[in-house]
Amino acid sequence: MIDEEKKALRKKVKFLKSQISFEDKKKKSEIIFSRVEDLDCFKKSKVVMLYWSMDDEVNTHDFVIKWSKKKQIILPSVNGDRLELKEFSGLNKLVPGQRYNIPEPKGELFTQTGKIDIIIVPGVAFDKNNKRMGRGKAYFDKLLSKSNSMKIGVCFDFQFFDKVPTDKFDVKMDMVIHD
Repeated sequence: MIDEEKKALRKKVKFLKSQISFEDKKKKSEIIFSRVEDLDCFKKSKVVMLYWSMDDEVNTHDFVIKWSKKKQIILPSVNGDRLELKEFSGLNKLVPGQRYNIPEPKGELFTQTGKIDIIIVPGVAFDKNNKRMGRGKAYFDKLLSKSNSMKIGVCFDFQFFDKVPTDKFDVKMDMVIHD
C-alpha cells in the first residue's frame, strides 16, 4: 500500500517538475537558499553537507561554490548502495559519479561525520510534519539514520504536502524549507 502511494506521488511530482523551466527552478532555489542563510544554525555552522543537484532538484551549485569559501562543504558520492562523503574543493575537482553521472568530489573520504553541523537534504516530497520521501533507493536515509546533525530538507512549493507516505526507514527532517 505505502509503496503504491509513494509511486503515485513520485509520478505526480515528476510531472509537476516538468512543468517548470530550469530558470524558474533556479530562481526558486535562490529563494530557498536565502532562507537557509538566514537560519541561526546555518550562520553558526562550520561543516555543512549538501548535494550536487540534478536538473530537477533544488539547485545547489551556486550555494556550494559560494559557501565553500567560508565553510567546509561536504558532498555525497555514490558507492554501490551507499553514500560516501568527500569535501568539495572546487569545480575543477569534480568528476562524473560512477552510478548516476552526478558530479562528485574526487579525493579522500571525509570520515569525521560527527563534525557535520547541518545536512541539507533533497527529496521528492516533504510534508508539514517534516517527513521526507526520497527517490526510493534509500541512499540518504541510510546516512541520515546514523547522524546527529541538523537535517534540513529543501524543496519547491509543489513538493510540499500536508502528508507524504513514509515507512519506518524514512528519516524525518528537523525542518523543511521551500520557496
